[in-house]
Amino acid sequence: MFSKYVYDFEEGNAGMKFELGGKGSNLCEMTKLNIPVPPGFVISVGACKKYEQYNHLPKKIVKEYLRHLRTLEKKTGKKLGDVNDPLLVSVRSGAAISMPGMMDTVLNLGLNDKSVLGLAKKTKNKRFALDSYRRFIQMFGDVVMNIEG
Repeated sequence: MFSKYVYDFEEGNAGMKFELGGKGSNLCEMTKLNIPVPPGFVISVGACKKYEQYNHLPKKIVKEYLRHLRTLEKKTGKKLGDVNDPLLVSVRSGAAISMPGMMDTVLNLGLNDKSVLGLAKKTKNKRFALDSYRRFIQMFGDVVMNIEG
C-alpha cells in the first residue's frame, strides 16, 4: 500500500494531510514556502498503521527512519544524544483530523544524563539545560509511559 513511510519536510506538502497528518503536512508545506522551519521529518500514518498491525515497526520502516535521522543529523551538524552538542527533537502526533486523546508533544528527545551536561556547557546555562531535561522526563513519563505527574 505505502512504498514510503518517512518523509523529510522537503518531500511532503499540504496535499498529503491524510498520509502525513495535519501538522506534518503543514510543516512540509511551510518548508516548501521557505518559511524558516527547523529541519525535520514525518513518520507517516502508514507507518503507524503497520505498528498497530504488528505491535512493532517492521525493520524496513526502522531502517527508513534511521536514514532520515542521519540526514537530520547532517543538516543540523548535531547527533541525537551527543554528549557535547546534542540534537534535540520534538515528537508530535498529528492526525488529519484533530481528535481528543491524541498524543501530546514530547520535547527535548535526545537529552539523557550525559547529553544534558553537553547542553549546559554549549548554552553556558546549567539551569536551562536541567530544566529542559526535567521537562523531557516529565513529558515522556506522562505521554509515553502514562505516569501521572
